[in-house]
Amino acid sequence: MTSAAGPALEDEIVLIPYTVEPNYAGWRLDRYLCEKLRRASRERVQEIIENDLVCERPMKASSLVWPGLTFRLRRRVRAEPTVPGPEQLGEVFADDWLLVVAKPAGLPMHPTARYHLGTLVTQLDARYGKGRASPAHRLDRETSGLVVCGRTLEATQRLGRLFHDGLVDKEYLALVEGHPADDTFDVDAPIAEGTELIRIAVRIDRAVGRPAQTHFRVVARFERRGEPFSLLRAFPRTGRQHQIRVHAREAGFPLVGDKMYGPDPGYFDRFSRRELEPEAWARLRLDRHALHAARLSLRHPGTREVVSFDAPLPADLRAFMQSE
Repeated sequence: MTSAAGPALEDEIVLIPYTVEPNYAGWRLDRYLCEKLRRASRERVQEIIENDLVCERPMKASSLVWPGLTFRLRRRVRAEPTVPGPEQLGEVFADDWLLVVAKPAGLPMHPTARYHLGTLVTQLDARYGKGRASPAHRLDRETSGLVVCGRTLEATQRLGRLFHDGLVDKEYLALVEGHPADDTFDVDAPIAEGTELIRIAVRIDRAVGRPAQTHFRVVARFERRGEPFSLLRAFPRTGRQHQIRVHAREAGFPLVGDKMYGPDPGYFDRFSRRELEPEAWARLRLDRHALHAARLSLRHPGTREVVSFDAPLPADLRAFMQSE
């Protein structure tokens, strides 16, 4: 994923640096930036490339990128939201090839126009040195849990191929509304990008969606203030964007705190405009969606042996389960 040094400030303009990762080799520049700037449309990204791209060589939207290509985007400085500090970033495992960290909820992965310094990548660069810990996959800002990083270019390339080819076993923990009737259940529902209200969301679409399957297992059923909730362990068999969240909703058990796939499709828009009303926050019950990347198993990029890593349920989700 994007590795970046701290951005430079010039007359209320931030220059956000990007370095293209190995798994994006051969992509068009506009497609690459659409992956990084999820809330920007393709047309908006092309405008950014034309007007705000700073690079040592001429680049246009159709230019193909390569690993190691560096450039910067000019963006106007905004007040940066508060994010978890580096002291909350836990190291799970480290050797010369591999670094595994536990990302706290609320920490975005990469620098954007909104988050300049408070990102996982900038914290990794500060702790381990620039380019010495490159994430091989991504988690949403609100999702907590395990992130795997390569310590060298070769390691990052090997890890990127494992994730791209679906050769990493992932397990998530999710707090959901309701009590499933069965202890295990499966959701097989194709996923397509975009919804009527939210461009960056996904939807179940059996006509044009890409295949997606998730296996769920009930870990615990409990009640909170007389309402039913469950802790589920989710095993995604494919790796689509927002797959677990939209599949849980499809099964009738939306994630607690999910502003995008939860009780009201208008929550996310109002949240983005900082206009979400107190009643909506009370209905959501948590200030983030209750999803945690709990376990990963993969082949070590150096030894080629299968290794597994675990991250326990974080304090905010444990507290939700224990409250009356």
